Parts: sequence; C-alpha cells; structure tokens
Amino acid sequence: MKNTPSVEQHLEIYRRMLLVRHLEESLGALHKEGRTRGPIHRCDGQEAVGVAATAVLEAGDKVATTHRGHAVYIGKGMAMRPVVAEILGRATGACGGRAGHMLIADAEKGVIGGNAIVGAGIPAATGMALSMQILGTGNVAMCIFGDGAAQTGICHEAMNMAGLWKLPVVFVLEHNQFGLTVPSDVQSPVKDLSIRAAGYAMPAEIVDGNDAVAVYRAVSAMTERARRGEGPGMVECKTYRIEGFSTSDMGGYQKPQDIAAWKARDPLLVSRKALLGDVDETKLADIEAAAKAEVAEAFETALSDPLPEFSVDEACNPYSGAH
Repeated sequence: MKNTPSVEQHLEIYRRMLLVRHLEESLGALHKEGRTRGPIHRCDGQEAVGVAATAVLEAGDKVATTHRGHAVYIGKGMAMRPVVAEILGRATGACGGRAGHMLIADAEKGVIGGNAIVGAGIPAATGMALSMQILGTGNVAMCIFGDGAAQTGICHEAMNMAGLWKLPVVFVLEHNQFGLTVPSDVQSPVKDLSIRAAGYAMPAEIVDGNDAVAVYRAVSAMTERARRGEGPGMVECKTYRIEGFSTSDMGGYQKPQDIAAWKARDPLLVSRKALLGDVDETKLADIEAAAKAEVAEAFETALSDPLPEFSVDEACNPYSGAH
C-alpha cells in the first residue's frame, strides 16, 4: 500500500516508541521519589502519534509540539541522553539545562520545541511554513497539538492563513480525549474535530492514533502533497491519555474501564503484533532489551552530570550601579 513504512522503518518507529515509553516510566519513578522538579507531562500510550508522524519528515523539515512532546523529540531524531539531561536540568542537556521538559529544542534536528502555552505551536509552525514557501526550500512544517488546543482561536486563525496561502504545513491533531481534566465531549459539539479542516479548504483524515502504521500512512500522504505545493492538510489521530495531565494530577476523573480498554490497544502492542508477521521474536526481544538499556544508561549518566552555572553580567544589572 502506498505510503506504508517498510519493515525496517516500522522497526525503527517501534524502537523509538520503546525509548519514549521507558523515558516516561523512568520519569514517573523519579517523580515518586521526589527527584524531579515541577510537573512532568507524560505521553504513555500516545507514542505512535509523535514518533510515526515525525518519521515521515526530512532533515530540513521542522516540527513544533506541545508540553507533552517527548515522543516528538525522540521521533525527530534527538538523542536520548541530552533529552534526559535537559529534563533533569543538567548542563549537558539539549538546551544547557535551562529549558526543562516542556521546552526542549534542537535546531539541527528541526525540533523547534515544545510550548507551555496551549496552542502556541500551531501559529509557530504556520509561520515556519510561510518562511519555507517564500524561500522556496521545498521543506514542510508540522505542528502536533491536542484536542484542547484545537479549541483555541489561534488554531483557527493559523489554519485559515494556511489554507488561504496554501502553506506547506501539516496539522497533526493528537486527540487524547482530554483537555487538562476536561473530557473532549464537553469541550466540543462535534466528535471529530478534523471536520473543521473543510472550512479552510484543506483535506483531513481520521486515523487510529495507536496504530503507528496508520499514522505514518496518513501523515506521509499529507506531507507529500504539502511538499508538492498543494497546501496544508490535517490528520486527526484518535488516542488516549493513559496518565494524568501531569505528574501533579490527583486523578479520579478517568473511568477505569476506559483506561483498561485503551491499554489493551497499547501502540507498542499493536506494532509488536504487526511486526511479528515480518520478523522473529528474537529480533524484537533484542530491540526491546537495547532500548531499555539505552534509557537506563542515559538516566544514570544524566543524574551524575553537573548542574548549569549562572552568572550575572554586571554591565546589564540595573542594581549594580554600572549602567
């Protein structure tokens, strides 16, 4: 089938999803031990969206994501150690320990970063697409955002501009059923948020967000048409936020039966089952063991890395008397 990832591509998607899962679980364990600072927004169960969507991008393409963006960081090719070190506030982090887990960026990888402002990555990616169009780079911008962000005014303004100017941007909606603690069905009068794309003259497709192959196919098709100059597209990936809004979430508002049903369709299980038709159990077991070891090593190293040092430039200090 057109736009279907090869077996090797699917294996790499699976490997990166494993990395993200171990990253999230390790962060959760450290938080319980009181060894992290501030809330951390985990994406357990949503890895297929961030990893498979970014797998279709080229080196020069750029992506903006949300405060729940770990899968996007790893999916676009960032190494595990600088990501872990950044989350833990170490000098060896991708941003020198100054960004924290929500705002990690890597310009060389095309990762423009997450954003703590809900929906703010949408106009950022649209602006990047306008720049690409003007400069004629042939690249594509992508924004991955949630159903909560889809309700913001800036989302509609950006999509309107993208449709009007036929910008090379792909809108990937990670519909995880909740905006903070509020279920999607009491935020929107429509179940499928992607129907709004028609109002901006752009095509849209709804896919199973827990099926990495389905996500890859749909996003790949939208990315190809954007790269050809045919304008923006939207993919709505239906998934579920297994964990709370953040590690500070007290919970109690998600139905246990819903969590159980979505865990039974874990994206790791979906990909593993599909891959077993092409590769043997031993190969998958090796990939799984290596991914776990890679994350463990990244945490062990990062936890012993130094904290960043800060200094005050007296020439710019309004209280120094030197200005």
